[in-house]
Amino acid sequence: MHALDKMFRPRSVAVIGASGDPEKLGGRALWHIKELGFQGKIYPINVTAREVQGLPAYPSVLDLPETPDMALMVLPAKLVAKSLEECAQKGIKLVQVLSSGFAEEGGEGVAMQAKLVEIVKRHGMRITGPNALGSISPPDQFFGTFSSLLATARPGPGTVGVATQSGAYGSHIYAVAGFRGVGISRAIATGNEADIDVAACIDYLAEDPGTTVICASLEGCKDGAGLRRALLKAAAAKKPVIIMKVGSTEEGAAAAATHTGSLAGEDRIIDTVFRECGAIRAQSIEEMIDIAYVCSIAPLPPSRGVGILSVSGGLGVLMADGGIHAGLKVPAMSDQVLAQIREMQPTAGGHNPIDTTAQLNGRMHIFETISQAMMGGADLGSFVFYLAHLGRNIERFPPLEKALTELRKAAPDRLVVAVMTHIDEIRVKLEAAGIPVFEDPSRAIRAIAGATFVRELQAAAVAAPVLAKGAPIALASKNEAAAKELLAKSGVPVLPEKACATSAEAATAATAMGFPVVMKILSDDIPHKTEVGGVLLNVADAAAVAAGFAELIRRATEKKPQAKLDGVLVAPMVSGGVETIIGVQRDPVFGPMVMFGLGGISVELFNDVAFATAPLTPERAEKLIASVKGAKLLDSFRGRPPMDKAALVKALVAVSELAVTQEDVIESVEINPFLVRQEGAYALDALVALRGEAASH
Repeated sequence: MHALDKMFRPRSVAVIGASGDPEKLGGRALWHIKELGFQGKIYPINVTAREVQGLPAYPSVLDLPETPDMALMVLPAKLVAKSLEECAQKGIKLVQVLSSGFAEEGGEGVAMQAKLVEIVKRHGMRITGPNALGSISPPDQFFGTFSSLLATARPGPGTVGVATQSGAYGSHIYAVAGFRGVGISRAIATGNEADIDVAACIDYLAEDPGTTVICASLEGCKDGAGLRRALLKAAAAKKPVIIMKVGSTEEGAAAAATHTGSLAGEDRIIDTVFRECGAIRAQSIEEMIDIAYVCSIAPLPPSRGVGILSVSGGLGVLMADGGIHAGLKVPAMSDQVLAQIREMQPTAGGHNPIDTTAQLNGRMHIFETISQAMMGGADLGSFVFYLAHLGRNIERFPPLEKALTELRKAAPDRLVVAVMTHIDEIRVKLEAAGIPVFEDPSRAIRAIAGATFVRELQAAAVAAPVLAKGAPIALASKNEAAAKELLAKSGVPVLPEKACATSAEAATAATAMGFPVVMKILSDDIPHKTEVGGVLLNVADAAAVAAGFAELIRRATEKKPQAKLDGVLVAPMVSGGVETIIGVQRDPVFGPMVMFGLGGISVELFNDVAFATAPLTPERAEKLIASVKGAKLLDSFRGRPPMDKAALVKALVAVSELAVTQEDVIESVEINPFLVRQEGAYALDALVALRGEAASH
């Protein structure tokens, strides 16, 4: 049994702070458990009352005749720590702290929350919250929450598990899911996550035999490794995870931090983690529930191809456009299949979507034959049928139901979706046959895309390799020369450069390299050389090198008089190729993350970059490169010869391994530009920042 199972399926529960008034939070939580079908034992805890809502009450959990499986705590914040200690004395291992007034309010609340964490660790307990909403398990008729939703709507039993941080967010998901006809297996809102977080709940749902699909929502994450493990566990169990992360903007991230007292994190980093671990990110609650709805009753499409049949040409085109925008494919049907369809329905037009026109409504007996013919017309993972308002006509529905269910049987591994206005009786019949029903064609297409990508993401999900930490390194200096020396030792190719302390030394070095050369100011105190005019290009001869040395020193002294100057870096001048950027950012939650994109000024202009968890394998490095739009420039773009992508892959792997083996030392790495040529590639500029120190450049 999973450690959190009794959080959802307890045999006995104590409600600490239980009230006789169902309008109060403590009274509402008790009323829900008592009145909504829970079959286990209920122990109200109230300091003064001997009976609460018709149940015998106890002044403390210490007075209970047994140790309950779980406790719900609804007390003023200042009383929570004492009550938690009493739970520990009684041997209660699972407690849900629904009380607010902790880290989400800052100040004294942060210290009070820290006290709860200390108690939990000392006694080996687990808690949700504080500031949590509670947990529910509709199949077990357990509703351990004070959510006001239950006054008007109760989530029905099903196979979709829900884990959120925000209570209001969670209850809204429960409500929308219920209205959509999506049943819930287990659901929980974890609040401030002093202990149990959403990742731990995903871990539980990945094991739970009653859950087939997982919906989750994060405002922040403190345990990056735990989230990765949980998502990979769900992917291995073939349980789709549809996840939302609020706080994708700077303003939203700040709001999220004030709501739950947790950091929201770099959005692009967490987006990468979701994708790598097999979870699909939804952009709205509606999209989340739609994808979960499809995944809970139908197979995940085996390919991106979607076949569209519509009684309306315009709506068929709408769905085709939506499919392409969502990343699906809408391949044309074969001529043979099109001939078959037109033999049965001469007015049918198009190659995919197929427009049967409204005349099909009067000839529903041929719908089954047409839909079956489509199966062999192209590589299709999904079929979607727009059928106008036939879902509201119970008398004309049977031929349609037969055609759709027969298609579903003939293609058991493929997704069949009906789009039509409908009555519930017809919708329920189709859902029982594994056929999702939508009224909005655009929502249907987005849900199909989501289900398709879930399968792809889960198939590709794999944990990053584990590398042992290396002996800590130290940079002799913080300048570019020292950074490149470190990178070169790690396997990143650099040019034969030389750090020069005098103009004569620079001229000699340049002559040995061959002209033209590049000259750059070297200083620990000048990380961004262009700000002081500290770079000279195409320096053509020894005399120009000597003059350039003096000029660079003059500019740096004038612009940064306090800077300590280490001399000038002289390097061969190279041209051609594609400028890229390679970087590493040590995320405080998820650890080292590799960045790749177009380099030079393009990175600021287009921001065309992508991230991946370090360390990279060559295969993962290739995927990272392919995920950047500008990577097309590395191929035979418009007749140009291809660049040395293999050299780029090696450099990405080398930088990623350096970042992991030196995670305790290195804060960030930036190579911009990393020049990829037809043969070979080179780090032309580099910036390395050690943890707690200024960057070197």
